[in-house]
Amino acid sequence: MKVLIIEDEAPAFRRLQKILSEIDSSIEIVEVMDSVEDSVKWMNHHESPDLIFMDIQISDGLSFQIFDEIKVDSPVIFTTAFDEYLLKAFKVNSIDYLLKPIKKEDLARALKKFKNLTQNSTTELDLSALIKQISLTETSYKSRFLVKQGDKMLAIRTEDIVCFQSKHGVVHIVTKHGKKYLSDFTLDELISQLDPKNFFRANRQFLIHADFIETVHKHFKGKLLVEMRLFDDEQILVSSEKATAFKNWLDQ
Repeated sequence: MKVLIIEDEAPAFRRLQKILSEIDSSIEIVEVMDSVEDSVKWMNHHESPDLIFMDIQISDGLSFQIFDEIKVDSPVIFTTAFDEYLLKAFKVNSIDYLLKPIKKEDLARALKKFKNLTQNSTTELDLSALIKQISLTETSYKSRFLVKQGDKMLAIRTEDIVCFQSKHGVVHIVTKHGKKYLSDFTLDELISQLDPKNFFRANRQFLIHADFIETVHKHFKGKLLVEMRLFDDEQILVSSEKATAFKNWLDQ
């Protein structure tokens, strides 16, 4: 089976690659794309793969734009940290919709569904059943984080968190009160626990809260410099690859 992966986060790609190889060693990843533009170019010049794994929010926008620019003949399994795009996903070639972080059993089930569909020579889907399946595992975002302060425990409200900062392998919660607390989670783990409407993964070091963004400046080589209220310890830069997705997130 030849598989195309459209994903702009290296850790997410490596996780997907690892699980795929564990489930079926015969799966061949023909290419990995990280943008709408490159994906369209690749698909215009190559044979359609058997299956596409497609993240929804990629470096230069939403992957749904690909379907606006070219005819996609391959079935698609969407992989995303957000469940808000479910209905839109099933208006295109989607056969499943996996929420990040992807679980091996969910991926195995999606691949089995793909094989059953291709064996039956049909891609007709029971949309209502799929929606029900997603709703049963609907993401519940955290409203508080329990942290330690000496021999005490404090509950930090998510709405009071300016950002999460990762430095030297340690993640701190930075609050609007100017306090920093150790977090038990990595930034990758936090992504699935936080409402994506409020938090954005700016880079490898920062998850930032929209309500505390002061200003955004254009920076060198297409990057964006984000200034946060109540936090000026370090510069927060958004890469040129993520700039469009960041602006779309702020403009929602």
